[in-house]
Amino acid sequence: MNKIGSLLSPPPWTPRLWQIMLLPSPFILALLGALGITTLVMLIAGVSPLAVYQILFFGAFSTPVRFGDMVMLATPLILCASGLTLTFAAGLYNLGVEGQVVLGAIAAMIPLRLFPELPTPLLWTLSLSCAACGGACWALLAASLRLGARVSEIFAGLGLNFLASGLALYLILGPWRRSGAAAASGTALLPRDIWLPTLEGLRLAPLAPIIALLGLGLVWWVLSRTRWGLEVRAVGINPNAADRLGVAATWRIAQAMAGCGALAGIAGGLQIIAVFHQLIPNISSGVGLLGLLVVLLVLARPVWVLPVSIIFASFTVGSVQLPLALGVDSSIAGVLQGALVLSALLARGVRRERAQRI
Repeated sequence: MNKIGSLLSPPPWTPRLWQIMLLPSPFILALLGALGITTLVMLIAGVSPLAVYQILFFGAFSTPVRFGDMVMLATPLILCASGLTLTFAAGLYNLGVEGQVVLGAIAAMIPLRLFPELPTPLLWTLSLSCAACGGACWALLAASLRLGARVSEIFAGLGLNFLASGLALYLILGPWRRSGAAAASGTALLPRDIWLPTLEGLRLAPLAPIIALLGLGLVWWVLSRTRWGLEVRAVGINPNAADRLGVAATWRIAQAMAGCGALAGIAGGLQIIAVFHQLIPNISSGVGLLGLLVVLLVLARPVWVLPVSIIFASFTVGSVQLPLALGVDSSIAGVLQGALVLSALLARGVRRERAQRI
């Protein structure tokens, strides 16, 4: 009977397993924490939180025009976040992604200005190829500073961001200035026949989100289904151990940075041919830094990049309506996005610590 009783009794580890499983989900904790912080800010400002949340969450879906704007904002965000999953997998914090978007936009302008007479599909292909090369080269510059001069990619990337912005402004005011005037607002508009076609009555160019989804799918595939992705993740965990096991850690780091730069560069190229149709000083529109928030929130898992990018883009588009509808500054969307990431990081830390104690 004692043997039968011992077989029927639960193993000693069962309570601990159930305690770990019953811990609140990091996503739930992050959402509650972000809503709590943002609600507190709005209450202090004397604003109705429910009215603000209604606009932030559903404003981007209220009209076809706003929905199209949300998709076009999510497009470069998906590309940047997809690229950043490569560098995060390799253990790198690529804060230079903003500069890579800018260099991609600059490189995309070169064939558009030099060969406008080429067939339009060929010109688009050439422009986006140049954009990918420009972003990749700028990322490799940060990687070379990291690998050759032992300069952290964080500081190298931030410095290169300023340099890229300065280069864009120089081109706008100098060699690429508008004929007859040097306007800091941007270069002359590209001919309309080389813009990416949009849906009638909308600013939505369907080819742009298709390119972004292809980029995201490619990143998911190489990271989860190829030997290269396995080696990149091994380098991210321990580059010295990976090197001893025959993985060329230096090459994998450089390749991950180049891949991220290429995707960010394509995002910059799409900003040129699908959104602004000219080079402007703020051509990146902050999508690189917003992509960093997305990747931090999803822990660099490509499968979650798409929904979180759409949510963040919805917040941004919805926030534009706040000043007109409620007299609230649109920056409240940034508060919610930042609070969501911060709460997610804190929730994961708390959950991990509690799991270790159980």
